[in-house]
Amino acid sequence: MSGSKILASAHYVPRDIVTNDDLADIIDTSDEWIQVHTGIKTRHISLQGENTSDLATSAAELALHQANIKAEDIDLIIVTTFTPDGLAPSTAALVQRNLQAKKAWAYDIMTACAGFVFGLSTADKFIKSGQYKNALVIASEVNSKMMDFKDRTSTVFFGDGAGAIVMTATDEGIVKAEKMHTIGNADVVHSGRIEPLKELSVDNYPKIDAFSQQGRSVFNEVTTSIPQHIREFLEEQGLTTGSIDYYIPHQANLRLIEYIANDLGEPIEKFSTNVTKNGNTSSAGIAIGLDELRKSVDLNGKKVLLTGFGAGFTYGSVLLEF
Repeated sequence: MSGSKILASAHYVPRDIVTNDDLADIIDTSDEWIQVHTGIKTRHISLQGENTSDLATSAAELALHQANIKAEDIDLIIVTTFTPDGLAPSTAALVQRNLQAKKAWAYDIMTACAGFVFGLSTADKFIKSGQYKNALVIASEVNSKMMDFKDRTSTVFFGDGAGAIVMTATDEGIVKAEKMHTIGNADVVHSGRIEPLKELSVDNYPKIDAFSQQGRSVFNEVTTSIPQHIREFLEEQGLTTGSIDYYIPHQANLRLIEYIANDLGEPIEKFSTNVTKNGNTSSAGIAIGLDELRKSVDLNGKKVLLTGFGAGFTYGSVLLEF
């Protein structure tokens, strides 16, 4: 076998829908402000006790059902998440347990909102090694549990959700090219930081900080780096922006996606978007977008570019050809 293909995809979101007006009831904002600045209308929030591993398990079960294969046939489970159940065990290990995927080894990838791109790329390499046949790649986020609801500039963006794909070995692979980058920056976006001790005391207890971002800096970083990254990547493959049939970018907010489309000179109709109804679901946004695209159009013979970008600053693209 020389590559991997996607057997099936699925996504899952919590049942509770939170509107902009719902947020305006508890924080100083409005539906008009949120829509003008982000394009977001609603988001799904986990209010029924579902954690990241639960959303991931539900998405994985749906994908396995669609692929018509059993959990025990899976060799590898990768979960990409910015909001794990905890530091240990990995969220992937909990999903492996939930699915009873007894043959699979499992681990997490944490590259924030770029996670699904990194996870798909990694699973493709394991399959290409010839040692593994079937892999689950799941992007799952419960962003709501990490929010400071007094911070309206961050809270209004985010929602919860998960997307999953089943990948399997094949003669001709779907992954045609990729390019990843990391620029270490701990200040622009951060979440879950734990400070080291300053003294020994019986009162010491781990304290974790809420999600925080410098919105203007994030916007400037993305608009400066991402269109250039996409152009350079495609040029290296002998392609133009017009060669791509569909783009699935990170669902940061609709205004950023519109900016990227305009900068690339490509119609917004070529961009898969779910941010208006789901909010920013971090690494899950691209996975959900891929599932929705696969089920809405015939992708046979089409080129699809996945581009993720997030805290780190970490970003990258994977070119798929179906």
